[in-house]
Amino acid sequence: MRPAVFAVLFAATPVVAQETRGKPNVLFVAADDLRPALGCAGDPHAKTPNIDSLAARGTVFTRAYCQQAVCSPSRSSLLTGRRPDSTRVYDLVTHFRTALPDVVTLPQHFRQNGYHVHGVGKIYHPGYDDRPSWSVPWEATKGKGFGPDGQKLLAERKAKAKEDKDDVSKVRGLPVEAPDVADGELNDGWTAARAIEVLKDRKGKTEPFFLAVGFAKPHLPFVAPKRYWDLYDPTTLPVSRSAEPPAGAPKFAPQFGGELRAYVGIPKTGAVPADTSRRLVHGYYAAVSYMDAQFGRVLEALRENGFAENTVVILWGDHGWHLGDHGMWCKHTNYELATRSALVMSIPGQRTTGRPCERLVEFVDIYPTLAEVCRLPAPAGVEGYSFAPLLDDPARPWKAAAFSQYPRPGGPGVGPLMGYAVRSDTHRYVEWRKRDGGEVVARELYDHRTDPAEDRNVAAVAANRDVVVALARRLSEGWRANVPPK
Repeated sequence: MRPAVFAVLFAATPVVAQETRGKPNVLFVAADDLRPALGCAGDPHAKTPNIDSLAARGTVFTRAYCQQAVCSPSRSSLLTGRRPDSTRVYDLVTHFRTALPDVVTLPQHFRQNGYHVHGVGKIYHPGYDDRPSWSVPWEATKGKGFGPDGQKLLAERKAKAKEDKDDVSKVRGLPVEAPDVADGELNDGWTAARAIEVLKDRKGKTEPFFLAVGFAKPHLPFVAPKRYWDLYDPTTLPVSRSAEPPAGAPKFAPQFGGELRAYVGIPKTGAVPADTSRRLVHGYYAAVSYMDAQFGRVLEALRENGFAENTVVILWGDHGWHLGDHGMWCKHTNYELATRSALVMSIPGQRTTGRPCERLVEFVDIYPTLAEVCRLPAPAGVEGYSFAPLLDDPARPWKAAAFSQYPRPGGPGVGPLMGYAVRSDTHRYVEWRKRDGGEVVARELYDHRTDPAEDRNVAAVAANRDVVVALARRLSEGWRANVPPK
C-alpha cells in the first residue's frame, strides 16, 4: 500500500454517522487455532467453563466455517468481510491493503461510527496490524511464550543456529510444556491483564468502545501452566488411531504437519509416535483451558466495571486444527477439522439464550452481523450476510452452504492449484482447480451422514453423480447465490 494513502487513512477523523449514545460496547475476542473444543459446542473432553457461560447467555454456533484455514488469510477475510479471492491474501506475507487499499475494516467501521477502538494481542497477523483500524496504536502481546525450561532450550537453539549461520527465525523449541508458573507469566495472562486495564480506563467514558483481545492459545507451542494440564486425565483424551489419508483423496489434498515438525522431538517425516500424539493432544486441551481462564478474567472485569449489560461479546477461533486425524496436524487443509472453528456470541437483550445453533455460518458473516446488532450502517462491499436473526431463532432456515479454499503448489505436471470447498448440510465437496486457467484436476466428496470423519472420498462413485453435479453448480454460482431465506 502507498505510504501516503496509509497516513491519510490513519489520520482521518472518524465520521460519526449517527448518535452513539446508548449503542452497545463490543468485546471482540480471538483465539488462535481454536477448533470447537468447547464444552458448549459438544466436546465432552473440553473444560471451558467461561466460554460455556457466554454460550449460556448467548449462542454457540456449532457449524461456523473460516474461509481459509491459516492465520493471516482467515483473519484478513473476517476483518474485511471479503473472501480470500478478494483480499488476495493466501499466505502469511501479504497485506490485504495491497489488493484493497481503501477497504474499511470491521474495527475501522466502528471507529468511523463513533466508537473508541482498541486492540490488544493477536488480531491481525503479526506485522500487519493495520493502523487505520485503531483509535490508538494496537498493542502486541508482551508475555512469555514458554516456561523457564522452554526459554532456555529455545535460546540455546537460536544461539546454535546463529553460529551455524542458519535462519534463526525458523528455529522452534519444545512443542509442549507444563511450567509450574502463575497465569500472568505467559502471554495470554499478559493479554488478559492489559485488556482489564483498558476496561478500567473506559469506565465513565461517554463513547462506546470496541475492544479487540487476541489470545495466543491454543496455538503451538502448547504451553500452559501446570494447573491446566492437571485438569485432564490424558488416558481419556481422544487420540487418532489412523495415520492414513482419506481413501481416494488426491495426494496434494492432505498435509502432515509441517508446522509441528519444526519443534524439538517431533519426527521430520512419517507418523508421530502414539505417546507423543497423546502428549500433544493433552497439551492442546490444556492450552484451551488456560485461554478460557484468561477469557474469564476479562469477562469478570466487564462485570466489575459495569459494562456487562450493554456489551456485545463475541469469541472466535481463526480456524480449526487437526490433532493427528488421518496423520494430519495443524491446519492448512480444506477438510472439516481445519475449516470448522469456534464461534460464540451474546448480545444485550437476546431473546433466545443457551440454545446451540447448527445452521451453517461463515466468518465473512461476522462483520455485517456486528454492524447490525450494534445498529451501525451496513458495511459496503462485504461478501457475507448478517446472521443476527439466528441469535433470536437458532433453528430458523438459513443459507445452504459455507465456502472455504486452500492453495497447493500441485506438483510435477500439475502446477499451482487452488482447492475450493463447499460445505452443505450433508456433504463436503472440493474442486482442485489449476490457478492458471481454472481447469478442474481433482474432486473430493465426503458424505457426512455416513462418514463424519471424512475417511473416504466418494466423488467418483456413480451413485453420487447427482450430488457432485449439484454441489459443483453451487460452487460455481458462489456466495452471491447463497442468500439466507427471509
